[in-house]
Amino acid sequence: MPDGVRGALVQRVSTRHDGPLDVTWLAAGTPGLPLGRIRLRWEPASLSGWNVTVYLGLTTAEVVLGTWPAAPDDWPHLVRPILYEVTGLCAALAFATDALDLSKRLAGV
Repeated sequence: MPDGVRGALVQRVSTRHDGPLDVTWLAAGTPGLPLGRIRLRWEPASLSGWNVTVYLGLTTAEVVLGTWPAAPDDWPHLVRPILYEVTGLCAALAFATDALDLSKRLAGV
């Protein structure tokens, strides 16, 4: 990770099992994650590989989705399944929330 960066914001996860992860660097002073957004953080492990942590932004906090200590150099393939599942879940929840809000407005509640 470049100096002054605290992680990478996941923008898109490819549907292919070996597809790319599109990310944007997050500066160290960046406030907490927006709701439903995912942040990756990795640093060299003490002996070999990488210590990788994945965070999810909730309304009031960030939660750890998973950690992979001393992950091998191809760690993006290791964490990709959880990223894909969580991005799909967040999209589904956002859609359901919008649908519920619309139904409330139409019902005049």
